[in-house]
Amino acid sequence: MSLYFEQAQPADLLCAYPIGAAFLDGPATLNPSELRELQEQRFARVIERAWQIPFYQQHWRAAGLEPGDVQTLDDLVHVPVFTKTDLMASVKRAPPLGDYHGLKGNGPGAHRAILHTTSGTTGEPQPLFFGPRDREIQNILLARAYLLQGLRPDDVIHSVYGFGMVNGGHYIREAILHYTQALLLPAGTGAETRSRLQIDLMHRFGATVLVGFSDFLRKLAEVAKEAGLEPGKDLPVRMISGHLDHASREGLAESWGGADTFDWYGVGDTGIIAAEGPRRDGLYLWEDAHFVELLDPNSGQPIADTAPGNICVTVLFKDTVYPIIRFDTQDVSTLLPVDPASGIAFRRITGFGGRSDNMVKLRGINLYPTAIAPLLQGLDGFTGEYVCRINSRRDEMTVIAEYAGDDKRAPKQLAQRLREQLGVRVAIELVAPGQTAPLTGLEQRQKPRRLIDEDG
Repeated sequence: MSLYFEQAQPADLLCAYPIGAAFLDGPATLNPSELRELQEQRFARVIERAWQIPFYQQHWRAAGLEPGDVQTLDDLVHVPVFTKTDLMASVKRAPPLGDYHGLKGNGPGAHRAILHTTSGTTGEPQPLFFGPRDREIQNILLARAYLLQGLRPDDVIHSVYGFGMVNGGHYIREAILHYTQALLLPAGTGAETRSRLQIDLMHRFGATVLVGFSDFLRKLAEVAKEAGLEPGKDLPVRMISGHLDHASREGLAESWGGADTFDWYGVGDTGIIAAEGPRRDGLYLWEDAHFVELLDPNSGQPIADTAPGNICVTVLFKDTVYPIIRFDTQDVSTLLPVDPASGIAFRRITGFGGRSDNMVKLRGINLYPTAIAPLLQGLDGFTGEYVCRINSRRDEMTVIAEYAGDDKRAPKQLAQRLREQLGVRVAIELVAPGQTAPLTGLEQRQKPRRLIDEDG
C-alpha cells in the first residue's frame, strides 16, 4: 500500500464520516449533546496539534494564550481569528510555504503532504496543505453531499472545475472516483477544454449531472443552443450541483431544461463545509466535521443567529499537516436552525452572500458586486454577464453589462433598476456578448472576477 493510503485508511474514515444511508442513520440523527460530545473529542486532537505549529504559537501567544488555556469549544471565544491576510503574512515571513503547516520533511513519522494553491484571483496564490487523512475526509464529505442531493450510480458527471495548481478539479475528481460509482468527465474550465468541445463531449457521453460554478454552467447552456442542441432533451442533464447564485438559480435550471439545482459551500483551505439536500431549504453544515461561528465583520465578535456575518470555521478533522482553528473566511452568510422535517439534526446556513472584504461603500451605501447578478436576470437582451469598475477616489462605480438587444432605452432602464434595488446611482456601460470575458476571466477562472478597482 502507498504511504498516502497507509496514512489515510479510507475504510476507517468512512466509518467515522459516513455517507449515503449510513449518514442519514448515523451522524444526521445525533441529538445536540451527542453531537457536542463528538465535536469536543475531535477538537481536542486539533487544538493539541495546533500548538505544535509555529504560526499558532506566535498568533495565540500574542493574544496572551498558553497551552492548556483552550480546553473546549466554549473557550474558542478567547482565541483570535485569522484570515487569508495572516496566512499571506506567514508566507512572507517564512517563504515560500509559510509557517502555518506541520511539514516535517521525509523522516520517520512525517505526514505525507499534498500541496495546492488558491487561484490568485485576489492577489498572490496562497499555499494550501493537506495530509492524506484530512484530504480523504474532505473528499468523503463532498461525496456525502452529492449522494444526499440524489447522485445515482449510473450518472455521468460533467465537471467544469479547473485543474492546475488550484484544488478544485482535483478535489472533485477524487471525491467522485473514490466514493461514488458515477462516471466522470473531468473537462475543467473553458481554457482547458473549449466550451464547444465540452458540449460535444456532454452530448457524446450522455452527461446527466453538471458540477461547477453557475456562471460558466449558464454559459455552456447558451453554447449548446448555438450548436443546435436543446438542454434537457439532446443533453439529458437532470441535476446540477455547484456554487449557485440563489437569486438566479431558477434561470440556471430553466436554461438546462428544468434540471434540479443544488448548492454547496466550502473554501480551498477547508473543503466542503455545508450543502443543500433534497428540500433545498438552506445548506446543512457538516457539524460532525466542522464547528462554525458567524462573526460581526467589524468587531469580529459572534453575532445572533438571525443576522448575517462572516463564516468562521474550525475544522475538526484537520489534525495532521494544516490545522484550522477559527479561520474567518470573510464570506458572508446567515445561520438557520435545524429543520426537523429533513431528518438531519444539523444547523443550516443560507449560502454564500458575498465577501465582507469585497464590499463596496459607494456614497455611504454598502453593496456587494455579486448582488447585481440577480438584478440582470429576466431583463430582455441581457446575457447576465457583467463586471463592476469602481473608482474609490471619485466615489463612482460603472456596471459593464453584456447586452444582445437593440433597445436604446436599455442603459437607462438598467440604471433605474439598479438604483431602485441597490439604493445608489451607478453608471452603465453596455457591451456585446462575450466582451466582459477578458475582464472577468469567465473561461479561465473558477470564479469570475466581478469587481475591478481602478485604485487598486
